[in-house]
Amino acid sequence: EVRWFYREERKSWKPFIGYDSLRIELAYRAWGGSPAGSSSNSSPEAFEPGSPGIPPSEPVCVRGGLYEVDVANSESYPVYWNQSEKIPVMRGQWFVDGTWQPLEEEESNLIEQEHLSCFKGQQLQENFDMEVSKPLDGKEVIYHLPPFSLHSLFKWRGYKENTEAAGLKRKWSEAVHSLKLSRTHVDWHSVDEVYLYSDATTSKIARTVTQKLGFSKASSSGTRLHRGYVEEATLEDKPSPTTHIVFVVHGIGQKMDQGRIIKNTAMMRDTARKIEDKYFSNLATHVEFLPVEWRSKLALDGDTVDSITPDKVRGLRDMLNSSAMDIMYYTSPLYRDELVKGLQQELNRLYTLFCTRNPEFIEKGGKVSIVSHSLGCVITYDIMTGWNPVILYEQLLEKEYDDLEDTWMSYEEQHLLEEFYLTKRRLKEIEERLHGLKKSTISKTPALKFKVENFFCMGSPLAVFLALRGIRPGNSGSQDHILPRTICNRLLNIFHPTDPVAYRLEPLILKHYSNISPVQIHWYNTTNPLPYEHMKPSFLNPAKESTSVSESDSLPTLPSPTTSPVLARRHYGESITNIGKASIMGAASIGKGLGGMLFSRFGRASAPASQALEAGKEGPELEEKKPSLSQASITTQTFPHSSSGFLDPTTLRCSGNNLCGFVLASFLVDLEHRIDFELREGLVESRYWSAVTSHTAYWSSMDIALFLLTFMYKQEQEEEEEEEDGIKSHLEPV
Repeated sequence: EVRWFYREERKSWKPFIGYDSLRIELAYRAWGGSPAGSSSNSSPEAFEPGSPGIPPSEPVCVRGGLYEVDVANSESYPVYWNQSEKIPVMRGQWFVDGTWQPLEEEESNLIEQEHLSCFKGQQLQENFDMEVSKPLDGKEVIYHLPPFSLHSLFKWRGYKENTEAAGLKRKWSEAVHSLKLSRTHVDWHSVDEVYLYSDATTSKIARTVTQKLGFSKASSSGTRLHRGYVEEATLEDKPSPTTHIVFVVHGIGQKMDQGRIIKNTAMMRDTARKIEDKYFSNLATHVEFLPVEWRSKLALDGDTVDSITPDKVRGLRDMLNSSAMDIMYYTSPLYRDELVKGLQQELNRLYTLFCTRNPEFIEKGGKVSIVSHSLGCVITYDIMTGWNPVILYEQLLEKEYDDLEDTWMSYEEQHLLEEFYLTKRRLKEIEERLHGLKKSTISKTPALKFKVENFFCMGSPLAVFLALRGIRPGNSGSQDHILPRTICNRLLNIFHPTDPVAYRLEPLILKHYSNISPVQIHWYNTTNPLPYEHMKPSFLNPAKESTSVSESDSLPTLPSPTTSPVLARRHYGESITNIGKASIMGAASIGKGLGGMLFSRFGRASAPASQALEAGKEGPELEEKKPSLSQASITTQTFPHSSSGFLDPTTLRCSGNNLCGFVLASFLVDLEHRIDFELREGLVESRYWSAVTSHTAYWSSMDIALFLLTFMYKQEQEEEEEEEDGIKSHLEPV
């Protein structure tokens, strides 16, 4: 019934779970703490056989392995990150009624010693009655509570008045014992009836007045105390084993507010705990979140930037130097590698430390995911893919040298260029031989020591970085276009609609996804939400224009055959209703190296097929090269949409030339998995205010916590089902 507590950031005391509390208590007694202060006749031998004993010199691992407790100094500290302030811990023996907060340890020890000196060793009656008076019809009637044994006193869970006993008033005799403390005193009325009173002047006056009015001393200003916690600590009350760890990577601004990522990760962890208890309590697994603080250990330029900063508006300048300067550091060829190595080393350090302390994690196939925020997404991506700007620089140099061949040069310039190419070829051969020798002696180690299962980007500018590096949309819906699945199994981009730093990733894979809205993340309290993999894509609001092709429209102004037309974009968060019908008109041509030119137009009504053919006849060159196409009967079909704007490709039909089937097939290329996921805006949310606060509002979101756990637990459940199916198929007779 002794319970250990911890307190963070001067908040109320929080109890350790039963498993942790028992292990701390055993370490406390092994260190030299007296078991006489226990609330019941318990000793180290009284615990169940096989209880884990803790040597006094070793700290006790608590709270799922994230913290350790130093019993001798009564403090706790984190294992995986640095924290300047130690977390105090306390041994609770006496507790306040109602709140069950422990008394301060010094007072609790004095009360416990006085309690044992008065009641220990005395012959107490096994059964006794308690008189309770209750006014009934103006008369005072005395009731006798049912007797109970002395043994039940120590197994009592606390006195709780019910509605029927709300008006009961005890007939108090004088206190059998009293203890004077520094600012309070304690009265014992019986073994289990103990009250704490304040000795302040105001409290004394209040007690005098209320007692003259007929109220008892305890009911007027006393605080009832309980010996032993409301819930006994048991070894079964232990956390589930961790099967999935999530590294949380911060973005810019960590230098400005050191330790912020630790607080943000704690918020995300606490939110995930609530979601786990509500939706995944039946699973015997656990997801753990670990903060990755990589910025504070970097030296970078020292104080050079601070020394050149003007003194005027110094506060604003210092804020920019501590936040936005990280972006400039990362784009600098001098400091970029330092940032990359700092994050890479911290990720590997945390993973190695976790596996050392949890050897069963790898044995049971534990998985690792990464949640990155802001600039951290870009750095994490570059670490996983091994991207380096030097490679891009070499490609640009080669392109420049190739362009030199097309320009006029003198004989001397040509001779020097030939020598340059020969020297370059020779240098490349030497480099290849050198790399071959290194590979034969030293095996190349990957950047990260673990395979990334899920890469969650929050408020990420990764898409704009990739676009500036030359990444352009392709014609396949595979994630491998930007992040190979051999490196990371799943990429998910989470953003708030008004986050000014966040960008979409899907249009970098397939161009026409710029016209398809991102997937809406479910609210955490949604009843029976539709699984994300079953959600159909919905179009953004199309431009309000006619779908017919006017006479001024000519084929050279039509979209590229590999892209879809860019429509007027809606503001995120607006309704996706009243989309109307979408139609496709096909026109084909064969030009220089092009198999055909296709374009798609959306509108409220379908355009006649003849109009599309007339538009195609305006180009005489096209008719000469492919006259049969002008005779083809290509009928336009309206895309089947529901009232909510969903596209159902299974109901599409096409008649006429086989080219129409190719048109629809090329248009309906879908992503293997959706990547962009958008938070829902609040009903009374201001977009302008959200633009300021949304970039840092991801950490405590219940919606995001449910989203993360849904994908991580879903993968584990799918793997368990596959294993069960494999076992069943193996056991079935041939």
